Amino acid sequence: MTTIFTRIINREIPGTFVHEDDRCVAFLSINPLADGHVLVIPREEVDHWIDLDADLAAHLFEVSHRISRALSSAFPCERVGMIIAGYEVNHCHIHLVPTSDMSQLDFRNAARSIERQALEANAARIISALSDD
Repeated sequence: MTTIFTRIINREIPGTFVHEDDRCVAFLSINPLADGHVLVIPREEVDHWIDLDADLAAHLFEVSHRISRALSSAFPCERVGMIIAGYEVNHCHIHLVPTSDMSQLDFRNAARSIERQALEANAARIISALSDD
């Protein structure tokens, strides 16, 4: 069964992308924990991150590292939190969240929605910071 992330990757439903390559994509969360909350996702549908090919896992972390540096530059935060939980969507994904406090990494506090305009503005900040890197 095709996941919602694959449908976003295939442009069947909208996504606000900040990175794309032949192995993975990164786009903004529509239920963000903070401004700039990004999901890094392999194109290949793999349910659990421990089942990723080691090379793909390394690539996801390399991309996550680069995006996290951009997030720390683009948004006021003390750290960029990384979460790999895997409960909501059965397609491995890494959450990158600009944060200044551990309590901000609580999914019970996620926004229920976000305006498309806000997503696009946040994406522009991230893309600009990525190009400065």
